[in-house]
Amino acid sequence: MRRITLSLIFITLIGTACQSAPNISAITPPYVDTGVDPDSWSTVPAGEFPLGQESHPTMIGYDFQIMVTDVTVSQYAEYLNSALASGDINFGEFTEEAGEEIWSEEGVGGYYPGDPFQDAHHEEEVKAGDHLYVPFSEGVRLTRDGEIYTAIPEYANHPMTMVTWFGANAYCKFYGGRLPLELEWEKAARGTEIVGEDGLAFPWGEEIHGNNANFYSSFDLFEKMFGKLGNTTPVGFYNGQTYSVDGHVYETLDSASPYGLYDMAGNDWQWLGDDYPDQHYRYMRGGSFYSYEVDLRVWKENNAGPQFYSPQIGFRCVQNEVK
Repeated sequence: MRRITLSLIFITLIGTACQSAPNISAITPPYVDTGVDPDSWSTVPAGEFPLGQESHPTMIGYDFQIMVTDVTVSQYAEYLNSALASGDINFGEFTEEAGEEIWSEEGVGGYYPGDPFQDAHHEEEVKAGDHLYVPFSEGVRLTRDGEIYTAIPEYANHPMTMVTWFGANAYCKFYGGRLPLELEWEKAARGTEIVGEDGLAFPWGEEIHGNNANFYSSFDLFEKMFGKLGNTTPVGFYNGQTYSVDGHVYETLDSASPYGLYDMAGNDWQWLGDDYPDQHYRYMRGGSFYSYEVDLRVWKENNAGPQFYSPQIGFRCVQNEVK
């Protein structure tokens, strides 16, 4: 098991179920087609929106596009194959550092130019060099035959997890995009609507029900089938469809954000692009299948070092440069 230094908030949020994260690689769900296209994008227009729990009016002065769903296992497999063929990434053993901790892991990774280092108190340096993107470890929903990666078929349309921030960042840049900033992510998640004096608490409105999102004890289809072990759901699962699989029936609410984005609450935490000076933790938003519903509110945040990976963390990309 690799070692890593985490912030207290990360430990608090990821550990909301008061036990270690479940070994979701131990179960194989059926393939479920949600009908939502993972290759689709939505435009978020320039303008003001309510930010944070206090709904502070905040301006984003440019349009940007954001993926309608998280990057899927199938999409990430395609990226790995293309990037390996082009020489942008490679197989090997990667040495990572977090504070005084140093460890090595085998997997696939590539070059990152490092972060500016100010030698501030408690600052952890992120050095230039090759960094791990995806480990060779249990829980990665990919198979490898030589230099070819393939998504495990039943998980092909699930969010790609077990990917470090380096691996998420590299995917977006490979296709001409980037990871969303915190402000961009929150606007895309909640839109501009004001109810009373506040913006929306969840992407779809003010209240959350079990069939709005995949969170701890939401009793989604996979919890019904496999028990409280839990699992990710396919991207776009909560779109108003009723699913019938292996005798289990589950009716979802259409829980898209005001811009038509799915899984902006629950399923998996999403890496963001902000690099916080004098700290270099990367922030994430959205909550996961292992979070309580309170942590799915649009202003809740989480963070970890860019070397970290988990079965609860994925990502999506944005396009268009910040102006």
